[in-house]
Amino acid sequence: MNDQLKAIFIKAKLNFAILASILVIAVLGKFTNPEFTNTVFVTADQLVSDLYIVFIAITLGAFIPNFKLVVLGSIAAFIGAAILIPMGIFTYLTVDYAFSILIVILGFASIANLYKHYREFRL
Repeated sequence: MNDQLKAIFIKAKLNFAILASILVIAVLGKFTNPEFTNTVFVTADQLVSDLYIVFIAITLGAFIPNFKLVVLGSIAAFIGAAILIPMGIFTYLTVDYAFSILIVILGFASIANLYKHYREFRL
């Protein structure tokens, strides 16, 4: 394997881990709870058409130097929302909608961050 390609895989292993985990969630969710998984991914598909969410995710992935902070902040925001939803603080927000937002944010941020590392690769 090329040394440059190894360097890209080393730099972007968190990106690949996030994208692989989204794929694992989709596959395992179809077997364990297909209704919830279908709702989450249909909602995520609809969220992609809301370009402001995609632009925010791409900006987070491409321009924040420490990508681990983006991942941890996104997951912490989801956990905070998932705790506050049953308390009635977010009356019009559901856990599946918040999870869909998390998937869109992490997916597009990972791809943008991966592209940032991929641009450095020259044949």
